[in-house]
Amino acid sequence: MKVAVIGGGPAGMLAAISAAKSSDDVTLFEKNNILGKKILITGKGRCNITSSLEIEDFISNIPGNGRFLFSVFQNFSNQDIISMLEKEGVKVKEERGNRIFPVSDRAEDVRFALEKITKKAGVNIKLNSNVKAIEVGEEGVKAVILDNGKFNADKIILATGGKSYPLTGSNGDGYEIAKKVGHSVKEIRGSLVPMLGDNTCSKLQGLSLRNIGIYIYDKENDKKIYEDFGEMLFTHFGVSGPTILSSSAHVLRYKNVDEKMRDRSIILKIDLKPALSIEQLDTRILRDFEEVKNKQFKNSLDKLLPKKMIDVIIEKSKIDPDKKVNEITKEERHNLVNLIKNFEVKLLGFRPVDEAIITAGGISVKEINPKTMESKLVSGLYFAGEIIDVDAYTGGFNLQIAYSTGWTSGMKID
Repeated sequence: MKVAVIGGGPAGMLAAISAAKSSDDVTLFEKNNILGKKILITGKGRCNITSSLEIEDFISNIPGNGRFLFSVFQNFSNQDIISMLEKEGVKVKEERGNRIFPVSDRAEDVRFALEKITKKAGVNIKLNSNVKAIEVGEEGVKAVILDNGKFNADKIILATGGKSYPLTGSNGDGYEIAKKVGHSVKEIRGSLVPMLGDNTCSKLQGLSLRNIGIYIYDKENDKKIYEDFGEMLFTHFGVSGPTILSSSAHVLRYKNVDEKMRDRSIILKIDLKPALSIEQLDTRILRDFEEVKNKQFKNSLDKLLPKKMIDVIIEKSKIDPDKKVNEITKEERHNLVNLIKNFEVKLLGFRPVDEAIITAGGISVKEINPKTMESKLVSGLYFAGEIIDVDAYTGGFNLQIAYSTGWTSGMKID
């Protein structure tokens, strides 16, 4: 059987390696001059290979059609990719949040190992090869149409990636190829993407907060959308950082969210002191105030808050900054406690898809066989990776989706 794989990212490489187990005629087409270019920027250049969680727990970390992936994770698990890389000399380590990284902290080591495994499997690699379309007949796929010719194939695996990080080659062309043969594409949006915020954010730009609680809700309907604990960052346009990126995967799926953001009814609440209850925080502030009772309010918060936040908190508290600490009323103090436990930012939108870590949307999962990744519309056409309408949180889950769908798409069907 003649197999053509379009796209040489992690999904495409795993598809080719898997296909080569049952076919000695596998060709991988990649438009870049190297395989796995996007791997180099994952995990901030360190490559968060996968997660050490049990495979059952993966599904709950995949808000975008997680159940669809149940079979592929059985076919090729997190342990399978770890073992494959370790055999190639890439030792791994586990960090907090069950994240698996190479011991070397070099994404290039992971990319190079996967490339080496692909070559050892006997895959014919065609770099700088841009695929324009696929040709199908009555019985299914027939050929891959390139800029400079045609390549006949009995099985074609489309693993062209999504639309995020277009500089790595994922410009969304795979969606167009699939559309031309009858597939439908769910709306393409950035997921794991920073969000736009009100002008509070620009005042705090550059400030990174750790060990905070975030709570995103729809003010109009008093409905919670998402909550988390961890790190976040204020930027000139809004908010970013791990908790915010993960939250975006949920927020973008919330009904009429774009309209609600325009109406300023989607609110990010930040608990700056999640380890303390309201009573404990009040006691702590009372203690701090006692030590500086003759100082002005504006000079009393150094122990409690990051320096960059003090002016904003004072402004929002509506307490006169020049007021003596011992003159602050009980009501004013309680308002301050409430502000620190519920620091609000209005969320106004999302950054563009080309700034997103991953793409939400893609080829409809209703048109793909979840056990094989074969198209239900075109015989011999398979899908792998980010082109499919699946997406997960940060933590190595999206890469595992790429490996598992890739491996499954390449498997021989008995």
